[in-house]
Amino acid sequence: MKVKIEKKSILDIDSDVIIVNLFEGIKNPGGVTGVVDKAFKKIISEYVIKQEKFEGKYGEIYELPMIQEGKKIYIAGLGKQKEFTYGKIRNITAKAIRKAKTTKTAKKIVSILHGAGIAGLDPKICAQMITEGAISGAYEFDKYKTEKEELTIKEFIIAETDSQKYKEAKKGVEIGLITAEAVNNARDLINESSQYLYPETLAKYAREIGVKTTVYDKSQIKKMGMNAFLAVGQGSIHEPKLIHMEYKPENPRKKVAIVGKGITFDAGGLDIKPPASMLTMRDDMSGAAAVISAIKAISELKSDVEVHAIVAACENMPSGSAYKPGDVIIAKTGRSIEIDNTDAEGRVTLADALAYAEELNVDEIIDIATLTGACMVALGTVASGIMGNDDKKIKRFISLADEIGERYWQLPMYEEYGETLKSDIADTKNTGGRMGGASAAGIFLSKFIKNTPWIHIDIAGSAFLEKRNEEGIKGATGIGIRSLIKYITE
Repeated sequence: MKVKIEKKSILDIDSDVIIVNLFEGIKNPGGVTGVVDKAFKKIISEYVIKQEKFEGKYGEIYELPMIQEGKKIYIAGLGKQKEFTYGKIRNITAKAIRKAKTTKTAKKIVSILHGAGIAGLDPKICAQMITEGAISGAYEFDKYKTEKEELTIKEFIIAETDSQKYKEAKKGVEIGLITAEAVNNARDLINESSQYLYPETLAKYAREIGVKTTVYDKSQIKKMGMNAFLAVGQGSIHEPKLIHMEYKPENPRKKVAIVGKGITFDAGGLDIKPPASMLTMRDDMSGAAAVISAIKAISELKSDVEVHAIVAACENMPSGSAYKPGDVIIAKTGRSIEIDNTDAEGRVTLADALAYAEELNVDEIIDIATLTGACMVALGTVASGIMGNDDKKIKRFISLADEIGERYWQLPMYEEYGETLKSDIADTKNTGGRMGGASAAGIFLSKFIKNTPWIHIDIAGSAFLEKRNEEGIKGATGIGIRSLIKYITE
């Protein structure tokens, strides 16, 4: 599906579906919705609002069929104006696309520039959100289905006549296209079966996306002293791979490392998971998919920030060669780890990956991981946990992410949470139980960062959904990619 913007009236673009909007409580629509209303003999104000009692509540879409031969109007409810956000623009656009998909007749859709009218929002960000929503709404992972649902929608056009708004919105469309592609690419990786996606094939994918990529094999990883990472992967027939991707612009204003947890399948190791918990554990490389996709997008956006994406990719499997509860492992930093539970493996791989990232002398490090069930219990599927050693950077990350509809909640890293990690035979245990488990995991990771500003993001609950969210996403979400791109490039 092609997404673009045209400097034309919405009525001057030939289409099968026109998407306009309505804030809750509005009886006589203005702006472009008002223009469409007048053009069709006040069908929105006199019929849809007065007779049909459509109130414009957020998420509702009223369909006016066949206002002209073969043409429909969708009226998207935006809810209360004071509660309207950029994220809601993406959600409502995705919902409209899914609705149009079911008709099997819509080939060309034209939309109002939601949010840039009486809401007074930034036209560039509005256009970005619409673009992302349109592409997200059209997404399907049907690689293994013999009967595939053909997407009949060929074009999605944003209409805007104001010259300044059009100029800004055009930039937003460009950003939205790159960002949406990154998110959907990550979703493809995460949704992919682990029988086909394992460390070697993930590394192959990383090599092919267009940025400088170095992949280290088992012997090279061992020489680097990354024994914690190797221990987690030693029970699998698939050898681990350390993936290092680099984007280096001329005269970068800063240097950032993004580290993604890359467990391509997590059976729990010898502390094996119950079947229900293991079913979707192909998603345990969601952090890896996020950083791989984010660095590709950042390079395409030609950011002035140098970025290193690091993935310690392996499988956590039970076998005769698997690492065991009670093992003591010496990590890359020299710090010893007692393995209390082999299913707390992500933090063990990240310990070495973070140490590797810090050796690059970056200005800051961000890691993203499906790390703890405790975070899922605390925050559910709506928000991701965030913590670290630089409060100012964390607050900036949360603020920028919130602007584009991704939610993060800062969790505490009080010293007391680290008490559960004390070991009688090593410097630390890898887990101390589920009580305060997300914060304890953050404390564990912090011990492998020496001096670099660091943010840790736990996406255990938000990376993979059993039910559709407001954006209509089920399965892999690609969470974190939009936020990483925005935080790093702005």
